[in-house]
Amino acid sequence: MQHIAAGFISLPINLPGTAFNRAIRSAKQVKKEIEEIVRQRRIDLDQHAADQDLLSKLLMGTYSDGQQIKDTDIANELNALFIAAYDNVFITLCSIIMYLSEYPQVYDAVLKEQMEIADSKAQGELLYLEDIQKMKYLWSVACEVLRLEPPNPGTFREAISDFVYEGYLIPKGMKLYWSVFSTHKNPDYFPDPEKFDPSRFEGGGPAPYSYVPFGGGPRMCPGREYARLTMLVFLHNLVTRFKWDKVFPDEKMVMTPFPLPTKGLPVRLYPHHHHHCEPDE
Repeated sequence: MQHIAAGFISLPINLPGTAFNRAIRSAKQVKKEIEEIVRQRRIDLDQHAADQDLLSKLLMGTYSDGQQIKDTDIANELNALFIAAYDNVFITLCSIIMYLSEYPQVYDAVLKEQMEIADSKAQGELLYLEDIQKMKYLWSVACEVLRLEPPNPGTFREAISDFVYEGYLIPKGMKLYWSVFSTHKNPDYFPDPEKFDPSRFEGGGPAPYSYVPFGGGPRMCPGREYARLTMLVFLHNLVTRFKWDKVFPDEKMVMTPFPLPTKGLPVRLYPHHHHHCEPDE
């Protein structure tokens, strides 16, 4: 999946060894495996009722002309979903876990907020939307991590008409690449931009369109709320159960071209209910 994602922002040069070539070969391999899953699920649906998940709903769907959706098109949809719904969330969670291990005072503030929520719940009671809405500081931490380590550093667009930008003529049809760092690291919008400071997102937050890890306007990522919900629920359960430190204290996230931990981010976990326990790796 990482090869496929890297291909999105690579030069379209399909030669062996290039990122674009690796992305094409990886996409074909993943699509083949997904198509096999789709074919088997279609057989299962024909023979008996199967789990009513997204795949089942896609298999029962039709095109606008009423024809059954082809397996290959379903595989394409699932392929895109896996990249957007898994890779980006996984990368961001790695970054958040790393920052929380490096800033113990931020971790303590997150823990305090999340324990207040946990203590308000009955034994075994699940989180509800109103609980998620109380996770304001944790979301500010996540937003600051997304500012510094966005899982998607930018994307391509195509000019639909001629226009002039800062004295440069951009002709219709030209491919443009916009980078989140052009504003995320701009001191006009984020003073001392390299500093990790979740308080930037308190109150009114940053200026419109200066903070764009999910894009902006009508093309904003439709999975934004899904990603927010997934990350907050995971982090709530992690933080209320464990404190941790990095096995490799100097490990960092590196752009390849997406941020990834250099050593896979192994951590030692310390359960809260054991005050003098051996760490779990």
